[in-house]
Amino acid sequence: MAISGRKNGNGNGHGTPPKPTLCVVDDDGAVRVALSALLRSIGFDVHTFESGAEFMLSGQARQCDGLIADIRMKGMTGFELQQALGAAGITLPIVFISGHADDEMRQRALATGAVALLAKPFNETVLLESVREALARRRD
Repeated sequence: MAISGRKNGNGNGHGTPPKPTLCVVDDDGAVRVALSALLRSIGFDVHTFESGAEFMLSGQARQCDGLIADIRMKGMTGFELQQALGAAGITLPIVFISGHADDEMRQRALATGAVALLAKPFNETVLLESVREALARRRD
């Protein structure tokens, strides 16, 4: 399946579609680095943030095509970030990740519109499938 992003100015001007832009919010630096490297290796533009507050203040929320966010972070949780985005009128497809995922948390994530909740450590293939689904939702 081809993946395309919003027109956010990162195409080459010669008919090549722009790269989809993904934002990663996780308070674990190693997770941010690993996800960024993986996603960039397959052609995504990636912006990483240490906290939900940093992400909201960055202005990138309106520029990204999808969000990967940890649920349990210092300060603003992933669910609180999702609520803050909604309050700001920003609708993004979200793939939640968590080292503490359980069935109740997964049900809550899906009930609030998340594409998926993946338990850390997660399989790269499952993550990429979830990202592709998130981007497909963005186009709809």
